[in-house]
Amino acid sequence: MANGALISVSNLAKIYANGVGTIPVLQKVNLKIFPGEMVAVMGPSGSGKSTLLFILGLFLHPTRGSYHLAGEDVLKLDRTAQAEFRRRRVGFVFQSCDLLENSTVYENLEFPLIYAGVDRRERPARILAALEQVNLEHRIHHASNHLSGGERQRVAVARALVNQPQVILADEPTGQLDRSHSHLIMDHFAEIVKKAETAVVVVTHDPEIAGRCTRVCSLDDGILYEG
Repeated sequence: MANGALISVSNLAKIYANGVGTIPVLQKVNLKIFPGEMVAVMGPSGSGKSTLLFILGLFLHPTRGSYHLAGEDVLKLDRTAQAEFRRRRVGFVFQSCDLLENSTVYENLEFPLIYAGVDRRERPARILAALEQVNLEHRIHHASNHLSGGERQRVAVARALVNQPQVILADEPTGQLDRSHSHLIMDHFAEIVKKAETAVVVVTHDPEIAGRCTRVCSLDDGILYEG
């Protein structure tokens, strides 16, 4: 990894065409994130926070710029190779949880393992270990739609952990939670980044949640200001 950075972004830009002209969503974004960091990205609606997160997650391709993840020039990979890289290296937590309805907690965590081709015999131990990290191992066989909102979000965190990623990207992960559950999620993230090769990026509007991170960056009019 270049200079020890897990994520290294240089002069990143994303510009959309709207039929009349162009809309610059991101402009010359430069960012380095190191193992053991929990970095918050803040900014008003429309500032490009989610766009940046989707680029970091290899769901969007930037208009220009460079992006190295775990030492790999990921923008030079084709879409199939990017998808494989994402499965092995990146976990996602979204505000809406996006759990599979009418499925158990176990099945929700098993799905990404199946997608990643993990052997059936390995899956139970991986699923239990991920649930233990969010103190939900006792809910392993519960139906996901019978969980509380806080429990559902913790399952979403566990699902992001189950493939043992190096980077976790969280888009407003506490937006639908009360204060106590929000801080519980941040406690879990703080434990996760203690692992030497792991980093967490949190997009949030909440200054209190951002204050729990090791560093805060702000996005304004597509320009990133590093903390």
